[in-house]
Amino acid sequence: MDAVSKEMLSGEEGRSELGTYANLGPASLPEPQICMWKYLDFHSMDLLEGAATAEELREVLAAQLGMQSQERSVKEAVFLDMLCHALLFCRRQRFSREQTSAACALLQDTHKACIATPLDNVEECYSLFIHLLFCHGVRRPPFSIDLFEKEQLLSLADYVLNTYFRHFKLYKYVFTPQVRLDLSLDYVGLPAAESLEEEDEPAGTEQEVTSPLLEEPEPEPGENQGSALRDYISAQLSRELGQLRLAVEERLQTGEEQLNARLAALEQPAPPPTVARGKGKAK
Repeated sequence: MDAVSKEMLSGEEGRSELGTYANLGPASLPEPQICMWKYLDFHSMDLLEGAATAEELREVLAAQLGMQSQERSVKEAVFLDMLCHALLFCRRQRFSREQTSAACALLQDTHKACIATPLDNVEECYSLFIHLLFCHGVRRPPFSIDLFEKEQLLSLADYVLNTYFRHFKLYKYVFTPQVRLDLSLDYVGLPAAESLEEEDEPAGTEQEVTSPLLEEPEPEPGENQGSALRDYISAQLSRELGQLRLAVEERLQTGEEQLNARLAALEQPAPPPTVARGKGKAK
């Protein structure tokens, strides 16, 4: 597997070329550039074109990416499925080798920008994808080339919008490493807990303490106050965590509704331009 594919599939290290999970900050997206032969070279495209069925295409693509057929992780399976469907779409559109390689590279760069940060960056990723499309639809060397025609660009944009951006949060969930919080509290001003060393006492002293003839020592007032304070702090902390969980769920629901509204607006065709007609004077 090449270095780029490993970065797209790696989640345990939490690092990528575009950003770092350690600071949980927004990732800086790369500058759009020409992507032809970037990930799938001429030899790889030759092998992929020789695959007759979808299953054979999947196995050839997995061999090119260095994925083992028996030990594939969830991320590898999702990534492989995404590229296989993209290749099948290019076949249906009768794209050339250059166009197919560029189309898969556009999707891979968009996916790379998606998993560069655990934060929501769907707008930035969509803007990057649109700029990448223009890099392959307008002849302005060395910044862009006219690799795709207008109808091909529109069909490719609709495909990525309906297949990738419609499931953007699912890809974000699969490829984002889980972050767990271990919370420990130190109570300042309370008596310290009994150490384990007190258990290693002489035998005579232990017999005197455990003797039924002696009365059990009454708990000190400070211990009752400390226990009550701990219970109060735990209850307050649980309530605050519950409110925080509800707030996060509400924000996620609002963000999902806004995303669906934006995607629906992008799918609507642009209205035709209106031409103002002036009224001529009758002679």
